[in-house]
Amino acid sequence: MHQIRKKAHPVALLMIVLTMLLSVPYQAAFAALVETETMLDMSRGLEARETLKQFMVREDVRSAIVSQGVDPLEADARLNSLSDAEVIQLADRVDQLPAGGDALGLAISVLVIVILVLVIMRLM
Repeated sequence: MHQIRKKAHPVALLMIVLTMLLSVPYQAAFAALVETETMLDMSRGLEARETLKQFMVREDVRSAIVSQGVDPLEADARLNSLSDAEVIQLADRVDQLPAGGDALGLAISVLVIVILVLVIMRLM
């Protein structure tokens, strides 16, 4: 009987440790339903951001940004820091332009907004 207890002792200790580890409370994951409008707004923000990134790649926009003394990389960083609402507003403006039409007006609008964001960020 003594030998059985002697051999069972390490197994019992292992079982105690495992039981204690399993009983440690885990962080609960909280889940909630996501509304359709929220998902649509998120996808709209991503689409708008992609539209503006494609616009910022254009050579005429880059040259307009450089002519105003703004580094194109910094302008890209500021564009990435805009909120989804601001990005959607700019992308809607791009979509409203006539095809082959007033791209200069849009370039100036984007440039003014980027410069305003730069000025505001430097004041902070």
